[in-house]
Amino acid sequence: QVQLVESGGGLVQPGGSLRLSCAASGSAISRMGWFRQAPGKQRELVATITNSGGTNYADSVKGRFTISGDNAKRTVYLQMNSLKSEDTAVYYCYGNLGIYNYWGQGTQVTVSA
Repeated sequence: QVQLVESGGGLVQPGGSLRLSCAASGSAISRMGWFRQAPGKQRELVATITNSGGTNYADSVKGRFTISGDNAKRTVYLQMNSLKSEDTAVYYCYGNLGIYNYWGQGTQVTVSA
């Protein structure tokens, strides 16, 4: 079993920055990342990173968001810059090993003036 604990959400003005963190405990996982879900919309991929450092981003966040990981701390970070109102959502940490997917409880990010 894997536990994922997120932190770092909050309210920020358009153009601002936030950094999300997600710490994993329990069984090993090979890929971590972030998904988000806005009201009335489906959950969507934001970014993922593998244990070897390979990254993948949604087109909507490329050039603005950066995902990074600390394998020793089993923690993944999402640096979000140039935030837009459309980035407002609940952000969920994600962990994967083979057929097993794990989710954090979610952290709210609100971008508003």
